Amino acid sequence: MRKFVVTLALAALSFTCFAQLVSLNASEIKTLKSQIQNNAETKNLYLGFQKSASGYLNEQANPIDTIRTEGLLKGNPKKVKTQQALPDMAKMFALALQYRLTGDQKYLNKCVEFLGAWAKINRPNGDPIDDTNLDPAVEAYDLVKTDLPPADKKLIEQWLSETARAEINSKRMKPGRGTAINNWNAHRLKVVGEIGYALNNHELINWTIENLKSHININLYADGTSLDFKERDAMHYHIYDLEPMLKLAIIIDRAKGPNFYTYESPNGSSIKKSVAWLIPYINGEKQHEEYVNTTVKFDRDRAKNNEPGFAAGTMFKPELALPVLKLTVYFDPTQTDLLNRVNNKQNNWQMVLNETKRESSNFQNK
Repeated sequence: MRKFVVTLALAALSFTCFAQLVSLNASEIKTLKSQIQNNAETKNLYLGFQKSASGYLNEQANPIDTIRTEGLLKGNPKKVKTQQALPDMAKMFALALQYRLTGDQKYLNKCVEFLGAWAKINRPNGDPIDDTNLDPAVEAYDLVKTDLPPADKKLIEQWLSETARAEINSKRMKPGRGTAINNWNAHRLKVVGEIGYALNNHELINWTIENLKSHININLYADGTSLDFKERDAMHYHIYDLEPMLKLAIIIDRAKGPNFYTYESPNGSSIKKSVAWLIPYINGEKQHEEYVNTTVKFDRDRAKNNEPGFAAGTMFKPELALPVLKLTVYFDPTQTDLLNRVNNKQNNWQMVLNETKRESSNFQNK
């Protein structure tokens, strides 16, 4: 126990040395600017991003009081309303990043307008499958937090803090509930963790680290499979479980905390083993028919609703694992060739941002 407490203390101490961990820090922004100036491909991708960010200056925020996606079938009015509002997430992140790249105040002002509108109207309901959509908002705040007007900063921070605490205190977190140990909990940990690091809230950070260890021990198995794969018989949910854990592991690593990619639980499980188990299905060595033996009614309901990819027996497509591969290369660059092959060697702006973080991490660790 003493060793664990010391680990948390060191993680918290090291965190104070870094201003931005969820998004790009000042050094990484500087590197990104250089890449835009000196690399033709990066510049071309940036021009597309720049055009979008400039267009958002003329748009109005469309916040929603409660995000509703979890458990709802395609076409459900509540889900449709949420889908119409969620594009705001990408807009506020783009505005924040463009402000950091250009220093142009109009992008900051518009970003604050979007963040503030959501902070005033959106109320957390403690559902991590809904709240996981807030990633870009947290990243946007992290990018601009040092330049926010005091009143706006207080409002936005209160919203984010309430969201994290709603997850921690949610009825869905109670012992004995499946949602306390399945992919829901992976997303819960990621939401609480990213908000904790963005707000520099050590209570949230320590809660996240402690519970991530427990989650890896309960949710992942020593053979590389996962609770979610066993329950859903679908690579889709193994991936959906790993993605938030990888995102969180990267943030913790950037804070000089424990390496949760290689961390091995008492039962012998690890994120690394669960990624490795997935690789043969991505590179084509193995195939899998999705949802054939799922134990979850919602999977069958989506199949009946003719939602693409959810019919029992649908063959797993390697490109569905791209979210995991794009994050895995942060810890394991040897998977870059596989990522490029599955992604048809196509680069995009988000991959440029991911690579900037990875290169920064490699430099700092030398």
